[in-house]
Amino acid sequence: MNYPVKIKEYREKVLCTQEELAKKLGVSFASVNRWEQGLFEPTMKSKRKLKKLFEKEGIYA
Repeated sequence: MNYPVKIKEYREKVLCTQEELAKKLGVSFASVNRWEQGLFEPTMKSKRKLKKLFEKEGIYA
């Protein structure tokens, strides 16, 4: 999955900031920022949470 693209697509679709997404996932703003920039990949736990959020909004891998 292309996490940088999918995370940005999700945020734009639901109109949330990186900080708001970080709170939903229980991670830091810096983590979400680094994922979106493609510097790091989310942990397995975060990937599962992201997948649920993406599916809820009709965003698929």
